[in-house]
Amino acid sequence: MKKRITSLLLAGAMAAALTACGTSGTSGQSGDQKGEQASNELTVWCWDPAFNVYAMEEAAKIYEKDHPDFKLNVVETPWADLQTKITTAATSGNMDSLPDILLLQDNAFQKNVISYPDAFVDLTESGIDFTNFAKSKTAYSVVEGKNYGVPFDNGTVVGCYRTDLLKEAGYTVEDFTDITWSEYQKMGEDILAKTGKPLLSCQAGESDLIVMMLQSAGGSLFDKEGNPSMVGNDTLKKVMETYASLVKSGVLVEVNDWDQYVGTITNGTVAGTINGCWIMASIQTAEDQSGNWAITNMPKLEGIEGATNYSSNGGSSWAVTSASKNPELAVDFLSKTFAGSTALYETILPKSGAMAAYLPAADSKVYGEPQEFFGGEAVYSMITDFASKAPSNNTGVYYYEARDAIATAITKVVAGGDIDAEIKNAEDTVNFAMGK
Repeated sequence: MKKRITSLLLAGAMAAALTACGTSGTSGQSGDQKGEQASNELTVWCWDPAFNVYAMEEAAKIYEKDHPDFKLNVVETPWADLQTKITTAATSGNMDSLPDILLLQDNAFQKNVISYPDAFVDLTESGIDFTNFAKSKTAYSVVEGKNYGVPFDNGTVVGCYRTDLLKEAGYTVEDFTDITWSEYQKMGEDILAKTGKPLLSCQAGESDLIVMMLQSAGGSLFDKEGNPSMVGNDTLKKVMETYASLVKSGVLVEVNDWDQYVGTITNGTVAGTINGCWIMASIQTAEDQSGNWAITNMPKLEGIEGATNYSSNGGSSWAVTSASKNPELAVDFLSKTFAGSTALYETILPKSGAMAAYLPAADSKVYGEPQEFFGGEAVYSMITDFASKAPSNNTGVYYYEARDAIATAITKVVAGGDIDAEIKNAEDTVNFAMGK
């Protein structure tokens, strides 16, 4: 490990040690009880026992093979609680309550680092090879050109289609590969007329599809300085026009909540969906539809320079906190597992469905295995390839406020509101939230 990062890590450890207090933490205990640890021990906070906790525990098993004395305490911490604990620790200046490693939602990563820069360790020169991850994924945890996170689960966007319904209307999944949104809508209208099935569903009042479309063209709701950039944003306007057109045509149907959204997919109300690849887990709950699904990339925007058929939605990344008493161990652990072990991703994929943003995993035999549910295609290798092509997305501190403002705007546009006026209202709302 390079001398510079070693000095930074040791400095962080010394600073944390000056204020450290409490009792030893074990899996299942409150993160506030972390306290003193042995030199071979780490404490991690994350949520979801079947997904994130499971992945971290499997990572510990892999690391233990070469480090038999290593001990990992995984503390299940719901995301909302974890965010509250970070905020409390940082604003009080009492960082010692934080663990060695914690998981952050990608869309909240930059906000936390920018808001609480003293809480996280700069990993830029840690020796971790960030080129082994999709650029769009890594970008979520980069602030001012510095890396603060180790990417974990893959939120790469996929277009998922019911091949039996497409066939009924005279189409195949290849017809939906590398297409534009205009082509998508035209075929969608034909499929709707022939089968009575819309191609797509979304939650009303949510901005997920808007953001996915925006990112696919390299667009953002903010400029490089973190200021709202909605008014005069041609890409955003094109996205909103496209969304409104899909709804008007009947190709996109809006529903009221998440359960209804998943229901439209699994009960055959719609002929497909477009979302982060994690949606595939929900699709596969409809066991009677095995073999009748296929995936491909998403449509791209027309008339926008740099537009692609790739995007991302969701996911999370690991961070090392400045409170860590073992920062070098924390970095080494992450570098040899989530940032360096194809075997880890091969292990966790079958049970949890956790797709890697770690590009070397695409060459794994496990990722290359055909999946019966999705027509016998090697969908996991496909998704890893898609991840390498997705443009990055600028989030910042007020990303969620901007998403909410845009969600309100698109609701009004679909109801007949003027796009330019609603975009201005959205930008004004975010500026107000920022105190401008």
